[in-house]
Amino acid sequence: MAQKRTKVCRSKTELTQKFTFAKKKSMRKELGVNMVKRIGVLTGGGDCPGLNAVLRAVVKTAIIKYGYEVIGYKDGYRGLVLNNFIKLKASDVSGILDKGGTILGTSNSDNPFKFKVEKNGEIEVKDMSDRIINNVEMFGIDGLVIIGGEGTLKIARDLSKKGLKVVGVPKTIDNDLSATEATFGFMTAVDTATEAIDKLHSTAESHHRVMTLEVMGRYAGWIALEAGIAGGADVILIPEIPYDINKVAQKIMERKNAGKGFSIVVVAEGAGLNIKEIEEANKNKPVYEEPKQIGGIGNKIAEDIEKLTGIQTRVTVLGYLQRGGRPIPYDRILSTRYGVAAVDLVSQGKFGLMVSLNGDQVSAVPLEDAVSKLKTVPPDGELVNIAKSLGVGFGD
Repeated sequence: MAQKRTKVCRSKTELTQKFTFAKKKSMRKELGVNMVKRIGVLTGGGDCPGLNAVLRAVVKTAIIKYGYEVIGYKDGYRGLVLNNFIKLKASDVSGILDKGGTILGTSNSDNPFKFKVEKNGEIEVKDMSDRIINNVEMFGIDGLVIIGGEGTLKIARDLSKKGLKVVGVPKTIDNDLSATEATFGFMTAVDTATEAIDKLHSTAESHHRVMTLEVMGRYAGWIALEAGIAGGADVILIPEIPYDINKVAQKIMERKNAGKGFSIVVVAEGAGLNIKEIEEANKNKPVYEEPKQIGGIGNKIAEDIEKLTGIQTRVTVLGYLQRGGRPIPYDRILSTRYGVAAVDLVSQGKFGLMVSLNGDQVSAVPLEDAVSKLKTVPPDGELVNIAKSLGVGFGD
């Protein structure tokens, strides 16, 4: 039996708005004019350089090219569930192209299918997806642009299956979505990590130390690999290549014996960890308990290296610095291309899709394909082989 939809009209004003929007849609149907007049947009998951650039492109394209109204939902899916939104004008996105973060806010813990609500002082988990469908229909949203990574886009896919008209935009600094060659924010994160390696080189050489840099990358080591190559790292450790700490220490000692008194080790946060086991344990925790955080591998590796080599070893965890700050020009351009393409898809009535970079062209792929598997580093791929040709160790 189909679930009864949650009643969301809580005031006379909302009822009036619902009637007005429904009447307008009915009139447009009778006149046979373009049905798309009002679109929604939200940013979900972790923040990422380039989010504001996408929002700017969505809003300006919708208003200038198509004459649409744009509704921005606050704090990701939470805004959709709670009907927390603002009407976005072209002036609202003026001057945000180069700004980090997102003017709409975001959240990576508000899955509408498992939404946490408080009742009588207790936390309960409820499926609020029907409420989202009601809210979108009530306010006459003809298409929804959802900007996010794997988790956010999986939810978008599931909402699309329930009939929501959705277009996805790929966002993740991990660059691990398989249906696109690039996600915006990735190159800015690589730039940030490379700059950190450049600075660590000077202090490592001055003090004859091993410097370990931990970067983001749970399942995919793209940031560690590309920043490691760009920054001239001596050892790169990624989730896709199991490492032996003794071989890492051997590599460092080889450098020392060759007259190199320092080494740079770049490690992805998921290297050597059973991430799936950690996430499964988090799923089984009560909703009121904080989930176990992933990270700390940099400290463990630094400790082991110092024990095995006797060389002073220090660690830097780059953490959220990779997510923050201004997007580099490449990501501003890619974000803008994605935002324009997303609105074009809405105008064409093409939903259940994600905009994607294919070669030098932006195209579209089904959301199902976009989230079906992660794009991880091939252990025998070109970049790994290039790094090995340069003498970089992977601990294998």
